[in-house]
Amino acid sequence: MSDTILIIGACGQIGTELTQKLRTVYGGNNVIASDIRKGSEEMLNEGPFEILDATDKEGILAVIKKYEVTQVYLMAAMLSATAEKHPQKAWDLNMTSLLAVLELAREKHIQKIYWPSSMAAFGPTSPKINTPQQTVMEPSTVYGISKISGEHWCNYYHAKYGVDVRSIRYPGIISWKTLPGGGTTDYAVDIYIDALQKGTYECFLSAKTRLPMMYMNDAVNATIQLMQAPEESIKVRTSYNLAAISFTPEEITAEIQKHIPEFTISYNPDFRQDIADSWPQIIDDTAARDDWKWQHEFDLESMTTEMLTNLRTKISKELSV
Repeated sequence: MSDTILIIGACGQIGTELTQKLRTVYGGNNVIASDIRKGSEEMLNEGPFEILDATDKEGILAVIKKYEVTQVYLMAAMLSATAEKHPQKAWDLNMTSLLAVLELAREKHIQKIYWPSSMAAFGPTSPKINTPQQTVMEPSTVYGISKISGEHWCNYYHAKYGVDVRSIRYPGIISWKTLPGGGTTDYAVDIYIDALQKGTYECFLSAKTRLPMMYMNDAVNATIQLMQAPEESIKVRTSYNLAAISFTPEEITAEIQKHIPEFTISYNPDFRQDIADSWPQIIDDTAARDDWKWQHEFDLESMTTEMLTNLRTKISKELSV
């Protein structure tokens, strides 16, 4: 039987591009996109779409039955900066949605789950350099607390009920296609847009704040690669560390200035600085590279070229409409 995939939270930053890639791999009709709001025309035209509340277990089950879904990618979440403003809403969305899908797998309605964790699951007491797969994890944000809790729920459902649930701890994700959704690493998208449109950028983090980052293409490919790996290869059932590049606002500015020499940056750190300071600077993802042969493609230089080239085209199209 061929795989039929339901993506919950398909309109988010990662969900949008993950949906496109999965439809390329599995065929448009085999990938059902869903979100609490209507998707883009492109998303609606390329395959099935359902309005779906990620916390509504019965609603999710109805869609699973309608399309005979075998796999669920649960991408709905409230991200770090937004979650700090709405802690209880963030906890409710992030936890209720995961437990609903884990229960549906326990009840044998689906065969496989993907759920994203984050480097936010680490905290101020975690090692900052080469943060290992297993280490002290005491997150200080609502988002991080929900992610570390979710990781243990995933591990529990696998150990107790044999649920095939897989997870990645994403670093900051950078994309030109979709705007970020309230995360602390969002500056690394905004800086490219402002460089092209304004020639200057005011950064909400300090110049030397080093954070792990990844170009969207690598994040999407890693996600699909993890889900396609043989079950016996998956040794980690909390969540795999994932890494590609780490840089500071100062370093990304220098890279942009190779393309736009007149670009300038200023710094005005806000509450997101404390969040960033609690996170790793460089992540050790040896387990992912060993277990399912993960390799990243993009470094800071190649990502910057891709971002500026594609954003120039996108901005000029939007201006001509």
